[in-house]
Amino acid sequence: MGQKDIAEKILEAYNDVFSDIVNVLLFNGDQILKENELEDQAPRSAYKADGKYREIERDVAKRWKNKNIRLACIGLENQTEPDADMPLRIIGYDGAEYRAQLNNENQRERYPVITLVLYYGYDKHWDKPLSLLERLDVPEKFRPYVNDYKVNLFEIAYLSREQAKLFKSDFRVVADYFVQMQTTGTYIGNPEELVHVQETLSLMSIMTGDHRFEAVLSDEDGSKGVVIKTMCDVLDRIEEKGRMEGRMEGRMEGRMEGRMEGRMEEKKEIAINLHSMNMKDTDIANVVKVSLDVVRKWLGIAPA
Repeated sequence: MGQKDIAEKILEAYNDVFSDIVNVLLFNGDQILKENELEDQAPRSAYKADGKYREIERDVAKRWKNKNIRLACIGLENQTEPDADMPLRIIGYDGAEYRAQLNNENQRERYPVITLVLYYGYDKHWDKPLSLLERLDVPEKFRPYVNDYKVNLFEIAYLSREQAKLFKSDFRVVADYFVQMQTTGTYIGNPEELVHVQETLSLMSIMTGDHRFEAVLSDEDGSKGVVIKTMCDVLDRIEEKGRMEGRMEGRMEGRMEGRMEGRMEEKKEIAINLHSMNMKDTDIANVVKVSLDVVRKWLGIAPA
């Protein structure tokens, strides 16, 4: 699994963030799912196909427990682009968990499996199938016998401002960013302090494709006086880095222009010297590697 895949999952894997996402999206902010009632679940499941064992892997999955009784398995899947095969993927994830329950020697341990798909696109709504029957081309006579399977989709950028404010964990920053970008096209930083700074910025970087969010972490050094605590700090640092890069670029351009001007003066001097030796202007242009018009201008010769 690549570093990008790992980074996008770390923030949501924290119990405070995971429970917050579930409570807001499923229960309108009511604190139904407690973070201390969650247990980590290995996101990978194995299945056999073509005589070989293969793996499928969720983004994040946890089991909800009340004392020693498991109440549910809940999984989160992140999407930046609509995926037409999402219903089939969800069936695979959920089916693997149900299979694990069948393989468990504890015959009484049976609980529901719920998967939430978090879609981060803000320039368009999800426009792909959200159920198995929408995805499959099923002959009409067979449709009554094909069990449907629906996707629990949540478009983060299209939550209302009121819904986004219900988040209590660092996910509020993520939701706030996408909601603002979808509604206004700009982002004003949230002044509340982050708990999981690096993980939040890593997720933001991956889901937005703007690597400046994560890049500011490399500058967080007490000796430099750079401390990132809020999204306001992040935006200030991005703006400062932009100004510094602009100044560096300006210096480099100035140096290049100075060098070019110096080289042209040298070429002009060589051209004049060659002309005094009765060399043809066309030959001079070839020697100093500039256009004939420029050479004639240096030598005071009228264009042909």
